Amino acid sequence: KLAEGVKRRYDSSRRQEQAHENRRRIIASAQALFVDKGYGRTTIADIAGKAGVAAETVYAAFRNKPTLLHRAWDVAVGGDEQDVHLLDRPEMRAVLAEPDLVTRLNRFAEVNTAIMRRTAPLLRALRGAAASETAAAALVAEADGARLEAMGVHAAAAARTRRLAVSEEECRDVLWSTTDGTLWHR
Repeated sequence: KLAEGVKRRYDSSRRQEQAHENRRRIIASAQALFVDKGYGRTTIADIAGKAGVAAETVYAAFRNKPTLLHRAWDVAVGGDEQDVHLLDRPEMRAVLAEPDLVTRLNRFAEVNTAIMRRTAPLLRALRGAAASETAAAALVAEADGARLEAMGVHAAAAARTRRLAVSEEECRDVLWSTTDGTLWHR
């Protein structure tokens, strides 16, 4: 029995864990449905049903479908829910730190293959929806711009090795072209 005036401390860790698990299921369900049904034909109710939560839970966690799309894309790119930029992740830091250009490019190909396995199906679905869905078009443009910027970082690092047979700009453009999810899928 608690002494009068002494309150029990509320432990919200279980509730936070459940909320995190709901968010994970919602994101995974959204990714799968965007790929299978298409972004435009997927509703919040579809996502909620697949995730086993109420539609209100999806809205409370993500506000709207475009916000959920963006988060689903970020998770696909990074491979997890950590809010860490791709270039700051340990596997990419190791690629950029590799002093030997050939080894670096091989490691980059390995890391990029893992990223493409996660993102290519979703990217194909979004490119298909981009003509009629503003959110899909915006995300495709944002992803392409971020990829070009990242390939510029890789090209600059490669140029510092003084082993490039092409200009830094050409290296960036070749990397950008070959890291396109649609090309990878083909």
